[in-house]
Amino acid sequence: MTKLADMKCEACQADAPKVTDSELAELIRLIPDWGVEVRDGIMQLERVYKFKNFKLAMEFTNKLAELAEEEFHHPGILTEWGKVTVTWWSHSVKGLHRNDFIMASKTDQLLG
Repeated sequence: MTKLADMKCEACQADAPKVTDSELAELIRLIPDWGVEVRDGIMQLERVYKFKNFKLAMEFTNKLAELAEEEFHHPGILTEWGKVTVTWWSHSVKGLHRNDFIMASKTDQLLG
């Protein structure tokens, strides 16, 4: 199986399929540091990254912004002193799509 981080996001329309329960179980194992949250009935992936200070948190945030623009898939980002909370979900399908797992894996790789 190809690593998630090596995959590209595909254009996602409102009628694109959300991940199934079995796909969710398989894909979440590939990104073990991520959790699944449900907000307003919408399933989302979320992870908190810890940093030594605000400057390092901002550098990570800026790298993530560049990645999101390259893939044309954009997360929720909360940058605070010493931590960045990243949330991925597909707005168009109001839930999780394979793209979200790809981007979560790519986000992890930003740590180098």
